[in-house]
Amino acid sequence: MTRIHRLAAAASLSLGLALGLSAGAAQAEDAITVVSWGGAYTASQVEAFHKPFTEKTGIVIQSTDYDGNVAPVKAQTLSGNVTWDVVDVELPDAIRLCDEGALELIDAAALSPAPDGTPAEEDFLDGTLYDCAVANVIWATVTAYNSTAFDGNAPTTIADFFDLDAFPGKRGMRKTARSNLEMALMADGVAPEDVYPLLETKEGRDRAFAKLDTIKDSVVWWDAGAQPPQLLADGEVVMTTAFNGRIFNAVHGEGQPFEIVWDGQVWDIDLWVIPAGTPKKAQAMEFIRFATGTEAMANQLSLIAYGPTRASALPLIGTHPDYGVEMLPNVPNAEANLTTALKTDPLFWADFSVELEQQFNAWLVD
Repeated sequence: MTRIHRLAAAASLSLGLALGLSAGAAQAEDAITVVSWGGAYTASQVEAFHKPFTEKTGIVIQSTDYDGNVAPVKAQTLSGNVTWDVVDVELPDAIRLCDEGALELIDAAALSPAPDGTPAEEDFLDGTLYDCAVANVIWATVTAYNSTAFDGNAPTTIADFFDLDAFPGKRGMRKTARSNLEMALMADGVAPEDVYPLLETKEGRDRAFAKLDTIKDSVVWWDAGAQPPQLLADGEVVMTTAFNGRIFNAVHGEGQPFEIVWDGQVWDIDLWVIPAGTPKKAQAMEFIRFATGTEAMANQLSLIAYGPTRASALPLIGTHPDYGVEMLPNVPNAEANLTTALKTDPLFWADFSVELEQQFNAWLVD
């Protein structure tokens, strides 16, 4: 069993671990509840954040997993009975909850500076600091292929994903408009910076769906992140869109012959937020300050293939302790992987999500 799998198995016991670390050092009122996504992701947070934070501060971490449904955050703030103190959320949820007054404001000036003294506001990447949220990881939707499916003619671009002549075989795609429309336009020659302005027009949407039409009959649709590696492994598809961390784990944890194509990747972020009205606001902010520090961030991302949200952490990412793999080349915001990358625009999807998902679903059955 590799270390990351051992950590995943232990994640559900993190409360006990934290209590053990803090025995005699903290009272019950010092405990905070940190909510995240579970599995290897939470396991990496337990190792890089929870344990050292408790050792340093005596504040116990009660780790809770969830499925991304943030309704409890709003319900707790409305009831005045807030039991979640820090939550790992996606960007659209962070923006909406903040607008609804369900989150505490977070002063970026209170975050820890870089090791060289650079203020956090200058060290964090553009688009990762918000009024009520601090981004903690960068993840990406990429294309990936089974290297055994192609003989000496490996795909290298997002356009290759749509080229059934040069690269015959089934494709896997997530059953959603998001990321698919952006990738379709980039495959059709649209520069990343022009994608969202074009998608705001009928002409741009028609162009994206027309590009998707070229492979529609060859697509196997997926819903859950675990499916793309399985589709590749089973030979049901030769290429697929996927979350980069899933492909990394399949390659290095399971020995699968998969390769990532970073060209045309669509990257996104997860963020820490503090539900409004928590009686543990000070402790929650202390945890976020610690967990978004340069060293802690780099330590987490030596265990899992996501990218750091602050520049000073990038060069500190190390080698995976079990796989012996240098992690930096495997993160979305490694310099070589960003050349043709597109950052998801949450404001665009906030405005057009309902309309475009309806259009996408109609296109699927047309």
